[in-house]
Amino acid sequence: MEINIQHIHMLFLLWSIPVFIGLFVYAGQKRHQALQKFIDIRLLDKIHISISPARRRWKATALIVAMILIIVTASGPAWNPKPEIVQRRGRDVVFLLDVSKSMMAEDLKPNRLERAKLAISDCMDVLQGDRVALVVFAGTAVVKCPLTLDYGFFRMMVNDISVDSISRGGTMVGDAIRTTLNQVFDDNVKAFKDIVLITDGEDHDSFPEEAAKMAGEKGIRLIAIGLGDENEGQRIPVTNDKGEKLFLKYNGQEVWSRLDADTLRKMVNLTPNGKYFNVATGAIDLGNVYQNLIVSADKKKLESETINRYEEKFQIFLAIAIALLFVEMVASDRKKETHIHAIK
Repeated sequence: MEINIQHIHMLFLLWSIPVFIGLFVYAGQKRHQALQKFIDIRLLDKIHISISPARRRWKATALIVAMILIIVTASGPAWNPKPEIVQRRGRDVVFLLDVSKSMMAEDLKPNRLERAKLAISDCMDVLQGDRVALVVFAGTAVVKCPLTLDYGFFRMMVNDISVDSISRGGTMVGDAIRTTLNQVFDDNVKAFKDIVLITDGEDHDSFPEEAAKMAGEKGIRLIAIGLGDENEGQRIPVTNDKGEKLFLKYNGQEVWSRLDADTLRKMVNLTPNGKYFNVATGAIDLGNVYQNLIVSADKKKLESETINRYEEKFQIFLAIAIALLFVEMVASDRKKETHIHAIK
């Protein structure tokens, strides 16, 4: 019979049983020593004592066995395995995150990049079996996390992102999409794929619309999240060698970063069921976007796996333990009284 222990670490508590046995033995010896102080040792066997040592040992044994069974119950014993096919369904979702200097603008607090990272982390709380990947870009693009179901690793990669994650300056949205198509997605299935682009939309001649059209032809949907002020824009804070806060300059003029919403709208319209969210300087609710657009979308069969489903049998051990505890409580440790009737 194949036995499966679901919480095997609980069995380490069995090491406490010898300690309890030692305590019972120690308590018995102390009681015996206490009697010797009041009664001569030669008279102990002749004096009528109402407590039965054998019954007391039996009660202690019942208690110890009950404790062992409770520990076994907590370990989750199960047997009678039955094969079961588990089919997983989901989509492939790539978070494409802008880490250019313009994402340090503070029209979203504390800045655009930190708000974007927080939004991605919040989205992870509602993920439901979809594979996720992370690609960051500025003047070039880098795959930080390939498609995975390991959400813990994905969170760690997101938390580690900064504007220093890409050494080359600029904002090449088109190149980032092409990197995603070539290095993250495969061409086996032309559906069930999403790119969640989080950016302020500024692009430095990387032909983002052509890249979006290429994604659309592959059946990949683009969901764009536009961050930043679309009208006035915002200066980009930098810190000099003295730790002083300044603003980024180009040719002696302060650089103002504005949200390029028009480009993002054109891009999403080139992909099947693409969607643009103009967050601007408001709140980002990626969890809501995920629930409304991705959870409800068609999902592909990612993989099937045959697992052995065991029947849980902890109830047996728990029932016996409760019965022993009940008997231990109601059973008396006193000797049975023998009545002798004189016949006249």
